[in-house]
Amino acid sequence: MTTLIAVFLFAFSTAAWVGDAPAAQPAAAPSPKAAAPKAALGTEEEKVLYALGLAVGRNLGTFSLTPAEMKFVEMGLRDSALGKEPKVELQVYGPKLEDFQKARMGKKAEKEKSKAKGFLEKAAKEPGAVALPSGVIYKEIKAGMGDSPKATDKVKVHYHGTLVDGKVFDSSVQRGEPAEFPLNGVIPCWTEGVQKIKVGGKAKLVCPSSVAYGDRGAPPVIPGGATLVFEVELLEILK
Repeated sequence: MTTLIAVFLFAFSTAAWVGDAPAAQPAAAPSPKAAAPKAALGTEEEKVLYALGLAVGRNLGTFSLTPAEMKFVEMGLRDSALGKEPKVELQVYGPKLEDFQKARMGKKAEKEKSKAKGFLEKAAKEPGAVALPSGVIYKEIKAGMGDSPKATDKVKVHYHGTLVDGKVFDSSVQRGEPAEFPLNGVIPCWTEGVQKIKVGGKAKLVCPSSVAYGDRGAPPVIPGGATLVFEVELLEILK
């Protein structure tokens, strides 16, 4: 599935470069009456096809496309899928995709880092907060009474993760089911921070992008350069 999506993404996104050329005439804004009705997903096949669109769209997240730019991506998608003559040479514009993606990711990541700067400074000044050399900000919420895990241990935790604006991106608490994972198999912020929690304890971890998902992020849920905030309760160390 991943390979299939990658092929679609490569082919369809390349056609979007037709957007570099100005249109011969400015397009008129569509009237409300001309708006296409929402498609009803009636059959299983229609739902599978819609899921394909979702998967392709998710892989486009790192490009940070505007609605206007998406029109050109859709144009390339239709032309390729329907076997129409390409409007640009894939061999010429395909190699440009990586640099285009990196530039978009870098620009968006810098905006996220700038947005988080004040948040990080404020978080580090909270009573009881400790700013670690790595950049992680650790604050104990509830003291535990058991052992602390090692990086090589597997742990069972409850957690609640948000962006700096408070938007929840993942939460075992909301799912009502604890999570289990090896501490050396998660983001560096967790590997370091959870080792400081004793069993039964709970802590707040503020994770700059450098110890989270970096400039790439985890589209479409976590933007590149995003600072993450977790409340983590250590339930058990699974030896």
